[in-house]
Amino acid sequence: MTSLPSCPVCSSTLTYEDGSGNYVCPECAHEWPVAGEAEAEDTARVWRDAAGNVLQDGDSVTVIKDLKLKGGGGVVKQGTKVKNIRLVEGDHDIDCKIEGFGAMSLKTEFVRKS
Repeated sequence: MTSLPSCPVCSSTLTYEDGSGNYVCPECAHEWPVAGEAEAEDTARVWRDAAGNVLQDGDSVTVIKDLKLKGGGGVVKQGTKVKNIRLVEGDHDIDCKIEGFGAMSLKTEFVRKS
């Protein structure tokens, strides 16, 4: 008999597998996919710049296109270097500080690794 995983929400050991490929916890009614355990480890998010280079926290990048700032804040010019980026989940993948503009978020499609 194979041992079923504990519930990730309430840690109950009374989980069972339903017929549609999900585990179910009868105590808290949480459901999660059977294949989700192995896939979660293998599908770590990888951020890539416009040229396809892998980006990591702390990298330096160069802006490849003039970017107009919302709210009339000006334009971040092509060729602007950004140091010490931080990668985040969401629509804008990079949190950074640009000299003269302050803290902002950028999309990876508009930068190239320096």
